[in-house]
Amino acid sequence: MALALHRELGLTDDEAEAITGLLGRPANDLELAMYAVMWSEHCSYKSSRVHLGRLPFEAPWVLAGFGENAGVVDVGDGIAVALRIESHNHPSAIEPYQGAATGVGGIIRDIFTMGARPIALLDSLHFGPLDNPRNRWVMEGVVSGVSGYGNSVGVPTVGGELSIRSCFTGNPLVNVACIGLMRHERLVLARAEGVGNLAVLLGSSTGRDGIGGVSVLASAEFSDGDEAKRPSVQVGDPFEEKRLIEACLALFDADLVVGIQDLGGAGLCCATSEIAANGGLGMDVDVRTVPLREAGMVPAEIMTSESQERMLAIVEPGDLDEVLAVCRRWEVLATVVGTVTSGGRLRILDGPDGEILADVPAGTLHDDAPRYRRPLQPPADLAARRADDPTRLPAPADCGPAVLEMLADTSWVWSQYDHQLFLNTVEGPGGDAAVLRLKSPGLPPTRRALALTTDSNSRWCALDPRKGTALLVAEAVLNVACTGARPLAVVNCLNFGNPEHAEVMWQLSEAIDGLAETCRAMGLPVVGGNVSLYNSSDGVDIDPTPVIGVLGVIDELVRRPPGAGLRDGGHVLLLGPVPSSGALAGSRWAETAHGHRGGDLPPLDTAAHAAVCQLVRDLVDDELVAGLHDVSDGGLGLALAEMAVRSRTGFNVEVDGGHAGLFSESPSRVVVCVAPEHVAEVTGRAAAGGVAVGELGRAGGNRLVVSGLVDIALDDAVSTWARTLPTNLQLIDT
Repeated sequence: MALALHRELGLTDDEAEAITGLLGRPANDLELAMYAVMWSEHCSYKSSRVHLGRLPFEAPWVLAGFGENAGVVDVGDGIAVALRIESHNHPSAIEPYQGAATGVGGIIRDIFTMGARPIALLDSLHFGPLDNPRNRWVMEGVVSGVSGYGNSVGVPTVGGELSIRSCFTGNPLVNVACIGLMRHERLVLARAEGVGNLAVLLGSSTGRDGIGGVSVLASAEFSDGDEAKRPSVQVGDPFEEKRLIEACLALFDADLVVGIQDLGGAGLCCATSEIAANGGLGMDVDVRTVPLREAGMVPAEIMTSESQERMLAIVEPGDLDEVLAVCRRWEVLATVVGTVTSGGRLRILDGPDGEILADVPAGTLHDDAPRYRRPLQPPADLAARRADDPTRLPAPADCGPAVLEMLADTSWVWSQYDHQLFLNTVEGPGGDAAVLRLKSPGLPPTRRALALTTDSNSRWCALDPRKGTALLVAEAVLNVACTGARPLAVVNCLNFGNPEHAEVMWQLSEAIDGLAETCRAMGLPVVGGNVSLYNSSDGVDIDPTPVIGVLGVIDELVRRPPGAGLRDGGHVLLLGPVPSSGALAGSRWAETAHGHRGGDLPPLDTAAHAAVCQLVRDLVDDELVAGLHDVSDGGLGLALAEMAVRSRTGFNVEVDGGHAGLFSESPSRVVVCVAPEHVAEVTGRAAAGGVAVGELGRAGGNRLVVSGLVDIALDDAVSTWARTLPTNLQLIDT
């Protein structure tokens, strides 16, 4: 029975044997349950941790990074920004609304756990084709979950991205990022200090709704019949979260908390063991004191439940009454559930003087979790796929239909989000990057602002995960540059398939190398992230989908960035290098028009890319461009079309290279619209900065014209752009 239990809990025979060795005896049922959730893929990173160490984590402006609940960076003027990105993929596939909602709640807690007030959310959403009814149901539920929780808790969703591809059928990706603001001195870390200090559980009561939540759901593949796992999905309460935010921030202001940890994956088991181990101490936890909302819960359920809106605070005994008073003021339940001890052991007690139900070294739940070096194997057909260059595909007689097919307005998604909460949002969803004023209660006045973006491209990374991830970092950095911001830090969410498949582990390792190499070349620290594995449905792995988030800083915000638009009479210029050979590899055109997924991705020259980014920042800061948009997904054709429909202004341009020049997704390129009187200065600055520049044509009129390739009525483009997503969701007739 013991053998059957550990396997049922997800532990291998070797892992169970290792636990016996650590304890010097066989683990009892409660201890096995605790190790099972803490040694799960989601909590321990047992397949990825050996690779993550290659990332660059440090920089002089990093105040807290890898290993904390969120990264924290100095942005100047005594202000720090906490940032984090997490996935809630598997719960969202089973119960889309609550899966997405609790993903939002969890990432918000990661931020205010550090002492910061959450001020903005971004999401990266990936679904299967919308002609599938279940995919439509998942997408509508996820968007409703993000908006329902974010709007109610009072944190605006200011940006993100949407991807529709067949590999996400059955396994959607729901990644959510959050940032928060605080003074430097308010930084709080997840460490228990002071023997005899009290562990106080704050927030919601504990129920069965989250037992075996992300710690289990995110550590196994999906298959038919997984609807039975729905009770494992947590249920969120944004109004409880709002009270919890205000209570915790009030406790921080009053200096009443020694350390604090949110209860996310693995619940109370994770929070108590982690906060104790981080401080080199132990903890006694009395399960009888934990407030429950369901009768008959056993200790294993209490310790591993992932019920939402809960925090664990370490409090000095002399401050307890004041802590309880603050919590009463905010109508937040606060209960002493444990005591910090010496010796480093986590003991679970049945009453203050009752039976010891579990007794384990706290650090073994974290530090001694398995670290697997799983086999790595590139795909057997890798060389053949890379040699299959899409330039061999027939050129379309008319590129207009391909441009229209790519156009899709995502406002159906972000219009459901209240992105103007706090009135900090200068540039909201729909552009290259969001821009926020650096303003929050208790912060010193500043003219600085933040730019934020999340970017991914599963097509690129399926073809070449190392190059694809490098191109993603470059794209994200260029996106924040288009707002006039300099990049400061990177967070990442690495979404991959089953790590027991050697090809998946090769993809993950390659992607981490691409991320590490590019961040080092650009001087950017990776201050946090998440690895989501087992993204597979019925044995089929998703395409590798790293999501890259970049935080940028605008040193002086004096005006709104020009945005991705055209101005009538403006000159349309292209900044950046001419696409190299193989420029259509991994392109959206090759896949959507021909189902082609081969070729060798275009290279990234990080020095040239940095020069383009610097030039773009300077042009924006000096008001020399009327509009601009980076060239990435969909190539130059889609970039121009999006600028046209957003500004309701046509264009007449010429593009070298035919359809390959129009649809190439080669990096380090930006389309800028420049008033006639500024053209000479812009071209002169480009030459001085070593950046290639070419004039494409003029903005204006009521047609989208690329000589010899495209001729579309502006009204038709706007109509297609506005109707594509609602039509695919069957919200309007075709």
